[in-house]
Amino acid sequence: MGAQWKAKHKDAAANARGRLFGKLSKDIMIAARGGPDPAANAKLRLVVEQARKVSMPKDTLERAIKKGAGLTGETVHFEYALYEGFAPHRVPVMVECLTDNLNRAASEMRVLFRKGQLGTSGSVAWDFDHLGMIEAEPAAKGTDPELAAIEAGAQDFEPTDEETGTTVFLTDPTDLDVVSRALPAQGFTVLSAKLGYKAKNPVSASTLTAEQLEEVETFLAALDENEDVQNVFAGLQG
Repeated sequence: MGAQWKAKHKDAAANARGRLFGKLSKDIMIAARGGPDPAANAKLRLVVEQARKVSMPKDTLERAIKKGAGLTGETVHFEYALYEGFAPHRVPVMVECLTDNLNRAASEMRVLFRKGQLGTSGSVAWDFDHLGMIEAEPAAKGTDPELAAIEAGAQDFEPTDEETGTTVFLTDPTDLDVVSRALPAQGFTVLSAKLGYKAKNPVSASTLTAEQLEEVETFLAALDENEDVQNVFAGLQG
């Protein structure tokens, strides 16, 4: 969880499916401002691939592209906001929002962070690296992620699931698309690719009691459920 926080439990993940499609639709609309053709728009291509991997309905995907590209006559206006602070027990958190109402988002963040601590700009960001994060799984068992990282041009890699071999490849932000395109030739299928934040000094889960860890999980889940929140990055390891 040193990278992006995700709901662990299957039922929570299932209930979050609708929210996931909503978040991806926003990402697609923002990316489609650069043009509706994924082949000519690298940012859009990455998000579309991610949407397809999670089986977003085709009509939902196409509607988001057309809306973002201005082909439907509707006005799309989302503003980006970054909030930083601490979850309970001093776990550092970075929260990315895309909102059509900055005042509402700011107000809701203040409420959500009452069980933690909302920081000022830069108060937590210094302890995170801004990186490209590519989640991929091997096409065949035994594929070497270290070799794939070297050949594809990734800076580093982190195995996330030993059973499936799923790995997160870390890149310079400007290399996200290049490495994403290179990984399939190295035997890895890309599941998602985005820019994100990775904690430099994550809090080890082993230092927290079961009750404390549950408090952190509950706090992160509440953030993730907010309609304006796109991504939650928590400095929690293990």
